Amino acid sequence: MSSHIDTASIDQKALKEVIKVADFVNRYRLTSDEQLRLTELFGTFATKQELLMNARRGPVCRY
Repeated sequence: MSSHIDTASIDQKALKEVIKVADFVNRYRLTSDEQLRLTELFGTFATKQELLMNARRGPVCRY
């Protein structure tokens, strides 16, 4: 069953929040190579949505 979602009720502010790429990398424990790639792509600052959609994180395997 599906239901209608009112797009006006979705909080868009959290996705448009502008943060430092370095802070994002530290928070999500990304590698320095990934930080360099994101910095080249966006510069020093980017929106949280842009970073979440473009960050690459390798698999975490536990044996």
